[in-house]
Amino acid sequence: MRLIGSTASPFVAKVRMAALVCDLELDFEVIDVNAQPDALLSLNPLGKIPVLVTETGTPVFDSTVICELLDRITGNALLPQTLEGFAQTRTFEAAASGVMDALILCLYEERYRPEEKRHSGWVGRQMAKADRGLDWLDRHLDELGAQPTLAHCALAALLGWMELRFAGKAEREHPRLAEWRDRFFDGHPRLKDVKPHL
Repeated sequence: MRLIGSTASPFVAKVRMAALVCDLELDFEVIDVNAQPDALLSLNPLGKIPVLVTETGTPVFDSTVICELLDRITGNALLPQTLEGFAQTRTFEAAASGVMDALILCLYEERYRPEEKRHSGWVGRQMAKADRGLDWLDRHLDELGAQPTLAHCALAALLGWMELRFAGKAEREHPRLAEWRDRFFDGHPRLKDVKPHL
């Protein structure tokens, strides 16, 4: 199977980490979403990454759907089978992905909008969402078990991406999350290799 994305994307990193946890090898194809929109749009009409192209040529998106597919392919390597474990893992993943969404919107506002047109109130609301999500993840951190699940992959991808795009934020505001990130990557060097980077 072929995974199309960017090395800097936290959503792509989540999928790449999930594939490694599942012991699946994906052919990774880096695409510049700005320079190659037609190639991406032919696979995903939304123009978003990641996209997984199955062995039959079927494009699958977004990261949550791709991870669920990987879990099914491997007989539930990412998602616990108990109702409580499943709900806890998916909720943790949703919180981490929600923080990614909010922080990406803040980043895009700064990167792509001229300074005189930036909406500071809107950015403040997005940052507040991200901060509430990080607070929640911090409070529930001890609920993560030792065996990596989709929750671990989502949190590691988020925190690895924050290290790249919001350097020092986790260390300053959520040192427990920063410590967890470092311990997790030290214990899982293969996953560290696919954390977001330029």
